[in-house]
Amino acid sequence: MSAATPAIARLGIIGAGQMGSGIAHITALAGLPVVLGDVKPEALDKALGVIGKNLDRQVGKGAITAEDKGAALGRIATSIDYAAFADCDMVIEAATEKEDVKRGIFKALTPHLKPSCMLASNTSSISITRLGAGTDRPAKFIGMHFMNPVPVMKLVEVIRGIATDEPTFQATEALAAFLGKTTAVSEDFPAFIVNRILVPMINEAVYALYEGVGNVANIDMAMRLGANHPMGPLELADFIGLDTCLSIMQVLYEGLSDSKYRPCPLLVKYVEAGWLGRKANRGFYDYTQNPPKPTR
Repeated sequence: MSAATPAIARLGIIGAGQMGSGIAHITALAGLPVVLGDVKPEALDKALGVIGKNLDRQVGKGAITAEDKGAALGRIATSIDYAAFADCDMVIEAATEKEDVKRGIFKALTPHLKPSCMLASNTSSISITRLGAGTDRPAKFIGMHFMNPVPVMKLVEVIRGIATDEPTFQATEALAAFLGKTTAVSEDFPAFIVNRILVPMINEAVYALYEGVGNVANIDMAMRLGANHPMGPLELADFIGLDTCLSIMQVLYEGLSDSKYRPCPLLVKYVEAGWLGRKANRGFYDYTQNPPKPTR
C-alpha cells in the first residue's frame, strides 16, 4: 500500500456478519492482524468460510496470489470473548443496526480495552455522539461506515461525534487510506450522507409501488435505464435488507421530525411478513426462482 501505515498495529472487529467479515477480509489482506469477534461460534466459522471464498475469487482473477490468501487468513484470529480485544489499538463494531445492541456491546467491551484503544461504529444511521457518550471514551469514538460489499466498494464515510478528538479522526482517515478506501467526511446527522439520500429514494420507490404508479419490474427498469442506476431501487432494497431500510427510515423520521421521511406502510408490511429481501429469499422479488420473480 502506498499510504503510511496508521498508528494501529492490531484491529478488532465485533460482528462476523456480512460487514464485519468484509472489513476483516480487507484489513488482513492489507497486512494488519485482526481479531474478529462474535457471540456465536458458528457465525465466526461461517465468516472465515466466506472470507476464504472471496479471497479464492481474487486469486482466480489474478488480483492476489495464493500466498497472499494464506497470509491474510493467517492474520485473522477469532473469539467469542471480549478479553481477546485487550491488545487492539482500535475496535470497529459492525453488529446489527439496533442502538440497544450496539450500546450493550460497548458496555461489555470497554472494560477489556487498553485506555488508548479507539472505538468505531460501522452504523449506517445512528448518532455517533450518542453512542460515544455511552462509553468511557467519547473522545476516542468515531463513525466508520463501510459500504456493502466491503471488498468491492471504495467508499468509507467517516463521522465525527461532537466529542471526537483530532488524533482519532486522523488515525481513522489513515486507516481507511491504508485499506485502499476513499473517505467522505460527514457531520453527525441522522443517516449521514449516503443513506440520507439513498434510503428515502428507496422508500419513495416503495410508495410508487404502494400507490400503483408502477409495478416492481417497471419501477426498477425505469431507474436502471432512465437514471443509469446499476440496480433498480426495489432490487437494491432487497440487497440491503428491507429491515435495514426500514430502520434507517425510522431513524430519519424520528431524528428529523419531517413527514417526508415517513416509512412507506408497504415497506413496514413486508418487514412484518418477514419478507426481508435476498437474505430471506423473498422481498420485492422471489429468490427461490431463477431469474427472481417480482412479488407484486
